[in-house]
Amino acid sequence: MTTTPAAPEAGTPEIPDFPAARSPKCPFAPSPDMRALSDHGPVTRVRSWGDSTPWAVTGHAEQKALLSDPRLSVEFTRPGFPSPVDPTHAHAGSTDLSFVGMDDPEHARLRRMVSGAFTIKRVEAMRPRVQKMTDDFIDTMLAGPKPADLVQALALPIPSLVISEMLGVPYEDHEFFQANSKSIVSAVASPQERQTAHTNLATYLDDLVGRKLSEPGDDLLSSLCTQIENGEITRRQAATMGVLLLLGGHETTANMISLGTLLLLQHHDQLALIRDTDDPAVIRTAVEELLRYLSIVHLGRRRTAMEDIEVAGHTIRAGDGVILLGELANRDPSVFPEPDRLDLTRNARQHQAFGAGAHHCVGQPLARMELQVIYPTLLRRIPTLRAVDDLDAIPFKYDAIIYGLHALPVTW
Repeated sequence: MTTTPAAPEAGTPEIPDFPAARSPKCPFAPSPDMRALSDHGPVTRVRSWGDSTPWAVTGHAEQKALLSDPRLSVEFTRPGFPSPVDPTHAHAGSTDLSFVGMDDPEHARLRRMVSGAFTIKRVEAMRPRVQKMTDDFIDTMLAGPKPADLVQALALPIPSLVISEMLGVPYEDHEFFQANSKSIVSAVASPQERQTAHTNLATYLDDLVGRKLSEPGDDLLSSLCTQIENGEITRRQAATMGVLLLLGGHETTANMISLGTLLLLQHHDQLALIRDTDDPAVIRTAVEELLRYLSIVHLGRRRTAMEDIEVAGHTIRAGDGVILLGELANRDPSVFPEPDRLDLTRNARQHQAFGAGAHHCVGQPLARMELQVIYPTLLRRIPTLRAVDDLDAIPFKYDAIIYGLHALPVTW
């Protein structure tokens, strides 16, 4: 089955290309061209990969409704799915990321096997350990040479160590899984490079699952081994779930740590709100605003309509691709007044940085807790922290599916 993109509706402007580049002058803001989409309403067409014209959803309310709509599918093999990479090579570079690419009920069945590890109660019990890690990595950075790369010294190792301990993955292998994860989330890697990286991680996790079947430990992969023995999942499924959790557990949080720190270094009044308080509620509120403002999933959440859906005066036809642009929903002025202003006292809990509906990020309690620990600890312990380079010299991840920084040289 193939689908033919519908022609633009009468009276609509020329269909813009997607994705569009961010402005180097405003690297923390969404692309100006994408911001302009909102001027034409909360739902509009964009052109992506040749003649493909999926729907782009920019409105907060519309996104929230669609993310919870079971008539939208996350399965990337469906005709019409708006691939984040060139679909002419989709199968050569496709990766199996477990339940993230599945619809219910299979999605829900597999997700339940790991969701218990990410409850707020379980995550809060880890807070002292994450605090100890943070202090240890800062000690090492302070004892080392200046300038230091905050990405390599702090932002990348802490979430990598946290998720390694949760899964039961040896942290000494972090360079291997970080390098392969980087290829998987690259927007410019070749299909073969992405496929090779995924195969490397899947093989690595499969070997590790095999060892834990013989010698289980007190970790999440060992818990999945119990599901294998009960016939609930296969060894391959356990390994691909491990790939998903290992990748998602460090890539996103690492980028939020470095990008959020750089943003705060540009807003000293806001930085002081975090540095000078010992009130956990203030820190929690500040972290939510940083998540809203930065929205590091910057190429959208992607779906395919399985049935016709009416939204904002438009009909999304069965087979149409849909791109839900969270970074624009998080700048919707009807929900967030003065959305381009960073305000760490703002109540931003309605943001969609973690998505919504059945596919909201399973690890969001962990990510929140890590950020609540790391930002204030770093800013209190190194109050003179500053970026070495101007913004235009800092390597932003314009070339990745997850936005962030390749490096952040800092001194103090």
